[in-house]
Amino acid sequence: MAEHTSSNITIEAAPAEVMGVIADFDRYPEWTGEVKEAEILATDDRGRAEKVRLVLDAGAIKDDHTLAYTWTGENEVSWSLVKSQMLRVLDGSYRLAALEGGTRTEVTYQLTVDVKIPMLGMIKRKAEKVIIDRALAGLKKRVESGGPAASGAAAASDETEKH
Repeated sequence: MAEHTSSNITIEAAPAEVMGVIADFDRYPEWTGEVKEAEILATDDRGRAEKVRLVLDAGAIKDDHTLAYTWTGENEVSWSLVKSQMLRVLDGSYRLAALEGGTRTEVTYQLTVDVKIPMLGMIKRKAEKVIIDRALAGLKKRVESGGPAASGAAAASDETEKH
């Protein structure tokens, strides 16, 4: 099994509100930093994105790629790479868990990246960690600044592990 990187954060909002931001691909360029364009290519029978084209500019990695999304219930989404110019693998997931009666959400983000150019494993893991940390921080800021669940003293944990 390929190595992946995983991290989590606590967001001061209900899981449905957090998933609403995750599922709103059209607005990714507004808050993710690295995503410059997002285009939904296909949706499922519930209107959720199944295939999304993303133009990414993450410094060393600039890419135009397409991801396939799988929605599991209301609190989990995973994705896998369909096509890319630079990447061989881009698999990941968001898992949400309600905390404290549903007013807070623990978000776990898992990611596996492999590029077509040769790169040391430890450099790939570092890149995964940077991508995850930025995505979680951006998600937290977007959710907490956009709704009534926002609070000034948000608790966050950054527990990154290698698997």
